[in-house]
Amino acid sequence: MTVTSKPVTHLADLANPAACPRIVYKIGSALLVGPDGAPRREWLAGLADEIADARRAGQDVIVVSSGATALGAARLGLDKGGRGSLPDAQAAAAVGQIELGGIWSDLLGAHGLIAAQLLVTLEDLEDRRRYLNASATLARLLEAGVVPVVNENDSVATAKLRFGDNDRLAARVAQAADADAVLLLSDVDGLYDRNPSDPAAKRVPVVRGVTDELHDMADGGSASGLGTGGMTTKLKAAQIAERAGIALVIANGFHDKPVSRALRDGIGTLFLPRRNDTGKRAWLGGRMQMKGSLMVDAGAAIALQAGGSLLAKGISAIEGEFQRGDPIMIRDERQRAIAKGLAEYDAAECHKIIGHHSSEQASLLGYEPRSAVVHRDQMVLL
Repeated sequence: MTVTSKPVTHLADLANPAACPRIVYKIGSALLVGPDGAPRREWLAGLADEIADARRAGQDVIVVSSGATALGAARLGLDKGGRGSLPDAQAAAAVGQIELGGIWSDLLGAHGLIAAQLLVTLEDLEDRRRYLNASATLARLLEAGVVPVVNENDSVATAKLRFGDNDRLAARVAQAADADAVLLLSDVDGLYDRNPSDPAAKRVPVVRGVTDELHDMADGGSASGLGTGGMTTKLKAAQIAERAGIALVIANGFHDKPVSRALRDGIGTLFLPRRNDTGKRAWLGGRMQMKGSLMVDAGAAIALQAGGSLLAKGISAIEGEFQRGDPIMIRDERQRAIAKGLAEYDAAECHKIIGHHSSEQASLLGYEPRSAVVHRDQMVLL
């Protein structure tokens, strides 16, 4: 497990191996691939220089790199960047991933660094056992001094079983790798209080917790400008990171040596970590797919916030078809997500005991009830 000598509190801390021993860089397709479909090699060479500098300083670096589909579409001559259909996208990704891996291998190899390719799907980081396998692989690669290059396996992923953006993938990889920070290289200098095209817009240098208000602003699109450039997914990535004690920065990648510009010149937005969920709680808190949800009354919501388990008496509604052990969302009376947990009963059993005291549940179920519908040890508060 990574140990830091002090918490990350400023952008410059992400360039300091003492404060940030392990970092994830996320690079989007628009940064890596030009309008003609060719890789932006000169820019990538500059970024590889920065990665090499970080490694020489003693910092572990993981790269989450987009670009496979765009590169493959150009090679195959597919229109719409290879995203005209699912078969096109999968074929383009399969062709482009070889080229993408070769680019990173060459650029990092010029500095004497070994690159490793790790392709993952949503299920690889949502399933607990596969998540632990990915975590172990990342740990061994970093121990060997390798730079892991991670991408979503778009050649086999489908619409329902994919991240769909590498912002949230980067945050999940950071969790799995026990990283200290994530740097999302974007097309803007950070998060702004309104549309960045507005002359009065001001960059927000530090965010202490992603709030519902920030999400509402991002969803509002033109009203605030936060929805442009994929800001909604970046806020979701920041929320995943902050719950796991991981700092996250949004910075502009459309500059030479973008890491130096952002971190050393202080140009970006830093999302500070809010807590430090570890182990199963970190994995559960970062999960994107829930199998169902339970609505609870006010009393149950208060009990959960105080560290209690969820009992059947406090459940007022059930949604979805889930089995015992499946991840489910817990919502309050206003439909706000307040916790995630692993169900101790399947949905059909929950319907039988909803609203009933523990003393009544044996006769309803036909066996002695478990201590809770969701036990506090299998739950993470949001």
